[in-house]
Amino acid sequence: MKITFFGTTTLLFDDGKDQILFDAHLTRPSLTKYIFGSEASDTALIDEKLDLHHIDRLKAIFVSHSHHDHVMDAPYIANRCKAAIYGSSSALNVARGGNVPEEQLIEFKADKTYTVGKYKITVISSIHSKPTILNNDLGQTIDEPLVQPARLRDYKEGGSYDFYVETADKTYMIRPSFNYIKGQMDGYKADVLFLGVAGLQKADAETEKTFFEETIARLKPKVVIPLHWDNFFSRLDQPVTGMPRFVEKTEVVFYKLAQYCEKHDIDLIVQVPLTSITL
Repeated sequence: MKITFFGTTTLLFDDGKDQILFDAHLTRPSLTKYIFGSEASDTALIDEKLDLHHIDRLKAIFVSHSHHDHVMDAPYIANRCKAAIYGSSSALNVARGGNVPEEQLIEFKADKTYTVGKYKITVISSIHSKPTILNNDLGQTIDEPLVQPARLRDYKEGGSYDFYVETADKTYMIRPSFNYIKGQMDGYKADVLFLGVAGLQKADAETEKTFFEETIARLKPKVVIPLHWDNFFSRLDQPVTGMPRFVEKTEVVFYKLAQYCEKHDIDLIVQVPLTSITL
């Protein structure tokens, strides 16, 4: 499986025949735009990345939740690639605002498995990371089509989900947010865990311990790859940096995660945005 990381939690899976995108955020507006302005998808940038990474066999986009840094570019990509969007009612209202045809929209259900090509993708009800001053809309929904350009704060969370991906030779768990529901991962095992870590640096010792117990310890992956560690207010055509330091010290996040993986003999890979790995 070739997996390309576009930053934040956007991942492209390519088994050589079909491509699946998990989340869709390439535009990455600035923090100033987030607070004061509105923005539309940067179609020129998206076209460049789609062409450069040969995204020409895309069958589906699975959206973990409907904040802008997960769903913003899904409508444009779905229309260009004629791909289906699987998501919550909120995510589908973002798609409707971008004039994605109804026949390409699938409102998914938690605990249901969807087959796309040779992929089996189970949707798991999850929980977003704790609210912050920039993110205090948890549980709120998008109830009407959201037309771009839009205020980035209009992208309400709309419920959060994880994805369990089964293929012929490996299993993958995608957990975009730094949080846990006790027992949520019971019954699952994953060869590779993509783990959202935004918030780990400021977590107290007990929260950190329980988070690792409820994710890595239960899933028993051979490889852990962190997500949501990079500064998603910085454009993809700029040098990659960690989260803004007033939000989080990314080097501490990596240190905590590396300590845990070292102790438990688990491989840790930090994948840089716009790179691909084969697993």
